[in-house]
Amino acid sequence: MEKTIKISLAFLLFLCLADMPEGYYQMIRYAGLVGFGILAFSEKKNGNNGRMFFYVASATLMSPIFKVALGSEFWNILNLVWGVILLGSFFSSNSKKE
Repeated sequence: MEKTIKISLAFLLFLCLADMPEGYYQMIRYAGLVGFGILAFSEKKNGNNGRMFFYVASATLMSPIFKVALGSEFWNILNLVWGVILLGSFFSSNSKKE
């Protein structure tokens, strides 16, 4: 399930780099909150507190409840970084299991 969440979130975050309607960015906030929250819980269960903290911080930053206004350029950079990190952790977890 974590693999699916990582790939899906990365894809959705990369789509944020395109010119999307405002509703898409609102949906991303909910998807990010839920997705990063599930990943944080999974990392806590696995005993990886460093990654858990990263996912909790990401979920908090994306929260639609407490919106953080950073400007579209900074959000684009953040979305790109999140997408790369999610893909990197996806591929690194695949190579460890093989």
